[in-house]
Amino acid sequence: MDYSDKQFSIEIFPPRSPEGKTKLTDTVNQLNTLGPAFFSCTYGAGGTTRETTKDMVSSMLAAGIDTAPHLSFGGDGENTILTLINEYKDAGAKRIVALRGDLPSGMNGERELIHADALVRFIREHTGDHFQIEVAAYPEIHPEAESYDADIQFLKGKFEAGADSAITQYFFDPDAYFYFLDACQAKGITQPIYPGIMPILNYANIARFSANCGADIPRWLDKKLSAYGDDNASLQAFGVDFITQMCEHLLAGGAPGLHCYSMNSVDPVSTLWHNLGINTACASADSTAA
Repeated sequence: MDYSDKQFSIEIFPPRSPEGKTKLTDTVNQLNTLGPAFFSCTYGAGGTTRETTKDMVSSMLAAGIDTAPHLSFGGDGENTILTLINEYKDAGAKRIVALRGDLPSGMNGERELIHADALVRFIREHTGDHFQIEVAAYPEIHPEAESYDADIQFLKGKFEAGADSAITQYFFDPDAYFYFLDACQAKGITQPIYPGIMPILNYANIARFSANCGADIPRWLDKKLSAYGDDNASLQAFGVDFITQMCEHLLAGGAPGLHCYSMNSVDPVSTLWHNLGINTACASADSTAA
């Protein structure tokens, strides 16, 4: 398949220790040989990983690796966030993943969360068109959304505030993604919406993640995965085949690319890209071409 008009990117989360950073740097260097358009680096609830995220992103940018920090207001004020945005700009960042995020544990009710559209507007107000701004989208709808249509309208608001494209929460039903795209287009959303792809590495973890974030595991898939029990090797082998076939379906159906959650490991992404036949010549296609 010709992927020349597709964009492929990779997500990491920040390390927790100097030793973790050394290991993650090696992982990133290996993943970078695949030729992703960019990496993104997550940001803990309420900015709890602010310094480690900034340190990792800054190191990657200094090494010439296009990296987008995740960012949210969380419990921080405008001055703190503006300083961070300017630090990223000075470090050479060209992208930001703008999110509502969550408050740290124990702060619920003490601060009101500032939604992503306000953050997007804030970034545009202070930096103009410097950043390519990515936002989050939810094909199976955000767990706190009032309704399906309301959530799509909220996504539209993020684009109207100045976002360039969106990355979805992971999912395991491609039909949910395609139905979501149709619904977005019916609302006048024309910007690219990239599927977020989560590897299946451990049943207990994926079940817990999915319950927390509202990602649906289809009943048949849940039964299939749970049946492997402690046989993680067989579960992962099945997971690779399943995710590969799902991604083939997504790309053939018109998805503008993929955003792969690496879980800070090389194999899940490198195996998927090998199976799909993605190469470095097409992996860095600009998102505006999609």
